Amino acid sequence: MTADNKIRIVLDVMGSDSGEEQIIQGGVDAARHLGESAELILVGDKEKIDKILSSMTDRPAGVSVVHADSVVPMHIAAIDGVRMRDSSIAVGLKIVKRRDADAFVSTGNTGAVMATSLLTLGRLKGVSRPAITAVFPTATGHPTVVLDVGANADCKPQHLSQFAVMGSVYFQVVFGHESPRVGLLSIGEERSKGNELIFNAQKALKGSKINFVGNIEGRDILSGTVEVVVTDGFTGNIMLKFAESIKPLLVNSIQRQIQTNIFSRMGVVLLLPFMKRMRNLFDYAESGGAPLLGVDGNVIICHGSSNSKAIHNAVLVAHKMASQKIRERIHNELVMNHFGRNNGEKDKSQNNRDGIAYSAAGND
Repeated sequence: MTADNKIRIVLDVMGSDSGEEQIIQGGVDAARHLGESAELILVGDKEKIDKILSSMTDRPAGVSVVHADSVVPMHIAAIDGVRMRDSSIAVGLKIVKRRDADAFVSTGNTGAVMATSLLTLGRLKGVSRPAITAVFPTATGHPTVVLDVGANADCKPQHLSQFAVMGSVYFQVVFGHESPRVGLLSIGEERSKGNELIFNAQKALKGSKINFVGNIEGRDILSGTVEVVVTDGFTGNIMLKFAESIKPLLVNSIQRQIQTNIFSRMGVVLLLPFMKRMRNLFDYAESGGAPLLGVDGNVIICHGSSNSKAIHNAVLVAHKMASQKIRERIHNELVMNHFGRNNGEKDKSQNNRDGIAYSAAGND
């Protein structure tokens, strides 16, 4: 947090599928909502941004603009995006690196945001691999946090154990649950089911002080059996993409049924409030974006087609993460309470014995 106790949030305006106006509108709405507790820094083509801002009659005072010369295209590889040192992603993250801002929000190229965040901000002490975190709706009405959903295709047991701690802290901060239940995604609830990664991750998590409840199955995610689900990025990303298909399937199925006869069309009038709630339940815009936990900064990666509502919510989440010092809390939980008092800080040999790779190591 900056010296005047204001939370400063960088919003990358460029590179989205929905266009700069939607991104700016969402950011301005969030800045208006947060009032004097926050400032918003819009990064991108200054001429375009100023033109859009000039058309807004109620622009909040705490909104500024920083120019970036280029935009990372959606189709290029992450490594090529990292090489674009003057892109809106790179410029925005450098502001956070200098501690001139507390958080970064982007709808740009996911791989480029993730890789540039890691190279620019570095890993949080005690963290081997950052993880992308997603929020899933459940039948209980309370959300479930799932990580990793795409940052790490191949994981080791210590990575999963760190994800569990990071996800637990994130749920505590954002959703106010003191002791969230943490489950390890596997092919069965029994401890005897799973692969070598799952078996070894179980052993690591049993030594942790988080509320680890053991293995869960895929069907337990939407039922709300646990608050935090831990998995590798390969499995998590497949699961995320599958979940994104549920909403359009439901909408299309309902529309086809409505058109079958006059009684169905009449009945839909009575069901409209319920259908709206169901639509919101599966709407990614409600959660805003996916935090990249484990880097030394607050980073939110948004869907490429995010609308103003999604950006508004993403900025609010970024503000909460920064104001509640989630980075410090994750570090403290890893170092002090879970995998060894000196994990990631002083004693590298103890760090390795506890199954956590030293965060400064080049090869994890």
